[in-house]
Amino acid sequence: MAGQLILGLSILVGLHEWGHMAAAKMFGMRVEKYFIGFPPKIFSFQKGETEYGIGAIPLGGFVKISGMIDESMDTETMNKEPQPYEFRSKPAWQRLVVMLGGIIVNVVVGVFIFIAIAYNQGEKFLSGEEVNKYGIVAGELAEEIGLKTGDKIVRVNGQPYQNFSDLLSSDVFLGSYSSYTVDRNGQEIDIDIPNNLIEKLSDPEQKGNFIRPLEPFKIGEVVAGSPAAKAGLMTDDKVVAINGTSITYFNQMQDVLQNLKGKSASLAVLRNGETKNLSVDVNEDGTIGFYPVSLLNFTVVDYSLGEAISVGTQDAFAVVFNNIKGFGKIFRGEVSASKALSGPIGIARMFGGVWDWSRFWYLTGLLSMVLAFMNALPIPALDGGHAVILSYEIISGRKPSDKFLENAQKVGMVLLLGLMAFAIFNDVWKAVF
Repeated sequence: MAGQLILGLSILVGLHEWGHMAAAKMFGMRVEKYFIGFPPKIFSFQKGETEYGIGAIPLGGFVKISGMIDESMDTETMNKEPQPYEFRSKPAWQRLVVMLGGIIVNVVVGVFIFIAIAYNQGEKFLSGEEVNKYGIVAGELAEEIGLKTGDKIVRVNGQPYQNFSDLLSSDVFLGSYSSYTVDRNGQEIDIDIPNNLIEKLSDPEQKGNFIRPLEPFKIGEVVAGSPAAKAGLMTDDKVVAINGTSITYFNQMQDVLQNLKGKSASLAVLRNGETKNLSVDVNEDGTIGFYPVSLLNFTVVDYSLGEAISVGTQDAFAVVFNNIKGFGKIFRGEVSASKALSGPIGIARMFGGVWDWSRFWYLTGLLSMVLAFMNALPIPALDGGHAVILSYEIISGRKPSDKFLENAQKVGMVLLLGLMAFAIFNDVWKAVF
């Protein structure tokens, strides 16, 4: 979990800082240091004018460009006469390109990763028509807003939908006044979605348990040595009853087994057209040890390179737009910051405890776009803050004083350290309580 986060961040931070360094060197600026991670220093080497190194705290990185007021707060150098190779001696437009270099690289990397995922994996989804063959399973929160198991969702925000994931999209949860229209026993009913529902869905216990399709199923892989294997359950078997209770959908089997924890159960199983009765011991967690195979028909789409470029680019920038919508909900008071924001612990949990390259690259691409967005915010000490000041200089023709830049950097550092402390404390609080 932590290893995946550190690797992903190291890649992204390294490329981000390389973007700044490459732009600076392109304009003849001296780059004194290029580090991945923050001090204390683990190791470094000198090549030309630049010291390259690794820091012990893997939550960021930095480049030290001569003549630039940054987190090093090197005011002694700034009091000397400007040198031609220094950041402050260069035209404002060149300095602006340097400050935007990291953001640009993160956007390019994020878009590239999403394009590669779209091209290599394509898309596998359940169509709305397939979902509505049987309807949905309503979790606890879904029932709170008025949905019921067996409902068939026919429209979202008044519009038909193509893909089951459309029911869980940012347009639904990050928008305002969203709604589902459901067919319940032949009658259409509108279900309003509360504006703060996304806050409740951020609870790890609720994640993935809002709505899901009702799925007819068969037995897939049976875990060796499990109660299912000992009872004689086999791949492709269909469980049709447990202790006389009829079973059609996988959620029904889960519910019945949850009430039989630590007990024995009688399974009626359909195998090659014949019904067999098996006795199985149910584990204390309400499982018997097999993987289900859905009998719903999934649609699989393979993308050409051109299609992948279009789809991947849209997916990448959707991350940015979703962040903007999310901040909008926080500022409007519809979602609390403590529920919406995650620090390194929360992000590490997203990677999971098992190494999965598909998930790793998806989350790395997502983080690349998030880093680009966060760094673009007009906060002093962030790239976006520097860009705002430089844009002012370009437009007005007046350069802010070094004292102003120094104080702005201090204010920005305090804000960033405060935000980081809040995010880490919030992660710990959510993990413990």
